[in-house]
Amino acid sequence: MAEIRVFPLSCAVQNYSWGKVGLESEVAKLLATSDPLVQIQPDQPYAELWMGAHPRGDAVIRDNRIPQKTLGQWIADNPACLGAKVKDAFQGHLPFLFKVLSVNTALSVQAHPNKELAAKLHAQFPQHYPDANHKPEMAIALTPFEGLCGFRPVEEIVSFLQTVPELRALIGEVAAEQLERSGSDDPRGVSAALRVCFTRLMKSEKKFFVDQLNMLVKRISQEAAEGKDTSGSNGELLLRLHSQYPGDIGCFTIYFLNLVRLEPGEAMFLGANEPHAYLQGDCVECMACSDNTVRAGLTPKFIDVLTLCEMLNYTPAPSSSKIFPATQSQLDPSVYLYDPPVPDFAIMKIEIPSSIKLYLVSAVDSASILLVIQGTAVGTSTAAASEMTLRRGSVLFISANESISLHLSSPDGMLLFRACCLL
Repeated sequence: MAEIRVFPLSCAVQNYSWGKVGLESEVAKLLATSDPLVQIQPDQPYAELWMGAHPRGDAVIRDNRIPQKTLGQWIADNPACLGAKVKDAFQGHLPFLFKVLSVNTALSVQAHPNKELAAKLHAQFPQHYPDANHKPEMAIALTPFEGLCGFRPVEEIVSFLQTVPELRALIGEVAAEQLERSGSDDPRGVSAALRVCFTRLMKSEKKFFVDQLNMLVKRISQEAAEGKDTSGSNGELLLRLHSQYPGDIGCFTIYFLNLVRLEPGEAMFLGANEPHAYLQGDCVECMACSDNTVRAGLTPKFIDVLTLCEMLNYTPAPSSSKIFPATQSQLDPSVYLYDPPVPDFAIMKIEIPSSIKLYLVSAVDSASILLVIQGTAVGTSTAAASEMTLRRGSVLFISANESISLHLSSPDGMLLFRACCLL
């Protein structure tokens, strides 16, 4: 029998408390349609679907002719499936983890270290930083999606310092004035002033910042109740985050970080040292294989304020600059490529119109993982043992240099996402 190099996967689910609950979650919906035997618990959060070979969520191979049980085991025994370049560059490992996230309450204010810092943190604090790799990541919205990402333009932060006295009290008059005086003609001066302000905020004494936060929440709640416009104090978002994480310093970060809103298909890329926090919505996400996260707020987990404030990229930029563009393929108009400035991964969005009934998922020189978001088809490949039924929630592993023919059966086309490594 020919070697099987294309096969379906059953993927790990993470039930983190911030996830959307029951069938409100895109993760749960994808699970329910991909496998009719899955029982979705209506009161359980379904936060993340992990599609890959990560040791804490290694995908199970759904083909009993393959002796290995999981994708990680199969790749270890068949490293050529990665493609020659990928295999050599990443020491025989799949270099990315592909995910679906369904976010109900905010994730922590965090950043991911570059490789140099990751190696240092891992050596010093292996219990908190479990590996020595960087963790760039990209999110593509499936539903309207919100996140905090990167430092706002200085004039926006200065405006908040002038309209939110509780924020100014935490940062202190000297640091606030330094930021107000810093000119756009001196970017290093601006970054230095921004670093001082943000570090002052994040290191403020617990009792002091809780008092200021309570005063701010009380004031904005009263203004909102009187029908006043609280947008000058970012009131709606403040009250929402405070209801999720009462008394948490992370609530104040909304005055420093951009609020980025993504429509379905829009993406944001989070490079090393970029402060961010996902707030709500559903997305597909791809990242380098790492668990290194430096957190400082909106979380009950271990926080490392000193490391975070030291490592961040203090370059202010408007929220519009955080939306990462996709480029339409010149060879295939159904494919949009999101190709970030790191070697570890890229994502393709494949939108097959209803007029096309036979579509070729073309070969690339990298192992890839294919996720079906909409539509149904029968897939055939010379590298698959038999026909594969693809429906919403189906996940396929495709070895390097293998293609799949899709025979579409849905009236309104298909939407697929494919993660790979384009070296």
